[in-house]
Amino acid sequence: MSEGTSMVMESSENGTDLSQDDNGTIVEMPEDTILSQQTSVNLVPFIGQRFVSQDAAYEFYCSFAKQCGFSIRRHRTRGKDGIGRGVTRRDFTCHRGGYPQMKLSEDGKMQRNRKSSRCGCRAYMRIVKRADFNVPEWRVTAFSNIHNHELLKANEVCLLPAYCTITPDDKARICMFAKAGMSVRQMLRLMELEKGIKLGCLPFTEIDVRNLLQSFRNVNRDNDPIDLIAMCKKLKDENPNFQYDFKLDGHNRLEHIAWTYASSVQLYVSFGDAVVFDTTHRLDAYDMLLGVWVGVDNHGMTTFFGCVLLRDENIQSFSWGLKTFLGFMKGKAPQTLLTDQNMWLKEAIAIEMPETKHAFSICHIISKFSDWFSVLLGSRYDDWKSDFYRLYGLELLEEFEEEWREMIDKYGLHDNKHIISLYALRTFWALPFLRPYFFAGLTSLCQSETTTTFIQRILSAQSRLDRFVEQVAEVVEFNDRAGSKQKQPRKSQKVCLKTGSPIESHAATVLTPYAFGKLQEELLLAPQYASFVVDEGCFEVKHHTQMDGGCKVICVLCEEQISCSCHHFEFSGILCRHVLRVLSSNNCFHIPDPYLPSRWRLNSSSSINPLSNATREHSEKIQLLESLTSALIAESIETKERLDVACEQTAMVLSHIKDLPRTTQSANDIVYNCPSDLILPEVEDTDGIVQSFTMGTSHEPLTSGKLKDRRPRDGIDITRKRRHYSDSCCGHFEHDSSDCPMMEGDNLNGDALGYI
Repeated sequence: MSEGTSMVMESSENGTDLSQDDNGTIVEMPEDTILSQQTSVNLVPFIGQRFVSQDAAYEFYCSFAKQCGFSIRRHRTRGKDGIGRGVTRRDFTCHRGGYPQMKLSEDGKMQRNRKSSRCGCRAYMRIVKRADFNVPEWRVTAFSNIHNHELLKANEVCLLPAYCTITPDDKARICMFAKAGMSVRQMLRLMELEKGIKLGCLPFTEIDVRNLLQSFRNVNRDNDPIDLIAMCKKLKDENPNFQYDFKLDGHNRLEHIAWTYASSVQLYVSFGDAVVFDTTHRLDAYDMLLGVWVGVDNHGMTTFFGCVLLRDENIQSFSWGLKTFLGFMKGKAPQTLLTDQNMWLKEAIAIEMPETKHAFSICHIISKFSDWFSVLLGSRYDDWKSDFYRLYGLELLEEFEEEWREMIDKYGLHDNKHIISLYALRTFWALPFLRPYFFAGLTSLCQSETTTTFIQRILSAQSRLDRFVEQVAEVVEFNDRAGSKQKQPRKSQKVCLKTGSPIESHAATVLTPYAFGKLQEELLLAPQYASFVVDEGCFEVKHHTQMDGGCKVICVLCEEQISCSCHHFEFSGILCRHVLRVLSSNNCFHIPDPYLPSRWRLNSSSSINPLSNATREHSEKIQLLESLTSALIAESIETKERLDVACEQTAMVLSHIKDLPRTTQSANDIVYNCPSDLILPEVEDTDGIVQSFTMGTSHEPLTSGKLKDRRPRDGIDITRKRRHYSDSCCGHFEHDSSDCPMMEGDNLNGDALGYI
């Protein structure tokens, strides 16, 4: 073990000691340390240190490792991206951690025993995902700097593969130099002069540049684009719903190409209200910019809408891409569009999508802060970032303007060009200016991280250009399968009610678990606020610790008119704590239907629309039909004989209905607001009392799986409970079907329908 290179820090998570192997062992800490000699105090990881993302933590630990004389790699994780809560824990280890493993070759023979740098080093850093005040962040929970090998010197560590990286900007420069006919040595010397660094101090070597140029030569820039167009034509012939378009330049070479898949167009109909257009990546081998359109569905999953490859990065190229995308989506522009801070793209969106609210992703802005302000502010940089995050999340415009001026005065940034630019573009990134528009949670750091992970999967699929479309399709299909697997267990999971509020119970039966979780967070905070009547239908709501200020809530229930000055509903589609406090104070026991948006409901599709005025008079009968259908399914699945009778009789009833004359109004014009999720998930309140429901979609076959024998649970006869539920024909439990006023009025009962 290298002398004096030890530092061990451990913390506990949920009361359990953390170590590299989760066994609670703590290694002794020697007195000597080289940290004070080789690193700045600000670069030493410590327990409780916070990062906005995994990548930020990786970059920080990577900088620390480089100064100490080693490199790092990503190791174990807890959770998977896109599944459940995603990755909740990540370990970074020394590049010499672990031991080499012998692998079998394809013919079953052991590979030759090559030397490996791995020697079981146990230096590592662990980060865990937490969410305080609804803001996800990553915290360091364990750190060890004990190495069992010698650390490298400064002139040696830069030769490790982890530090021999070529950034996208440097790749673009090298590609340009190669087109100009420069030699590799000329390229390196010119880049050293441009960066103002010493000879031989670039983060990559001559061999790295030659390998990069060779990878460029391995692609056929003339034939691959032709093959790509041929591939798109082939996919179009196989599936007419696949859409693509391209543009050739004056030399008959591919200039731009865009495409989308049939499933993406269908998803856009329901979830195309808020879209991210990421243009921060390139296909370096072909010198083309990659643009990806994505969004988020009702379960909080990333959805793919389309892809574009652009030869140039200018207003004309972006305009072509946006216009083509609108053509794919039948002219429907998103309500809001989130992009990186690209001025050419900003101008193109203003031309092609004038009605769309354009905003900049805060993640792309934050990623530049280190270069812009870390040297300028020095030790005050962390304080400034904290002040900026607080400003970013303010609710009122007046507060933002006032506190922005105070921040400028505090840090003396009056003449800083980046601060001037940020303020000039504040309407594109600051939340006080964006809250009146619907963004479906895409502005959150957590959702941005999920979106970035999805795009990285697409980038990892690139090889030959003609295969890129198919490989992107495979990534999209994999994402759809992962989403389906994630949603499937939710059909039988319990939803825990935490407040006992009727509003909460009602919302649990309508919203997806993702959206219900967001509403539940607001419900839990609502009791902390006080509500005061200002005028008829007008309320002032403020936190119990506030003396002044507060939010103005307009609530006219008879007209189903609800609004709040915080604009939380307009921004996320979820009612805020202020409105929920007013609803509770006014004895309202369910959320009005317009404030449970269809895009957050359990079944959110283009075929599900709110009741039209012409069919509102039939709403009670529609509800009765829903209840009868649920009772029919519950009773029918008891035995195979019941199921056969139910199918036979239902087919007869449906045939009889089809023979009845239609009204002058087309059936397609009558759209019912009846969810196809007719049976709802088990709902469990805080007392542990389970209200038994099951959840499924109307198009799922009843015989998709083997019916299990019904067994008592916790001493309760499930069959008896099911029968009691079925007797409550119209949703009220004070009577049964024999004296139901709704069924009596319409002469409808079980015997009349012929299946009970």
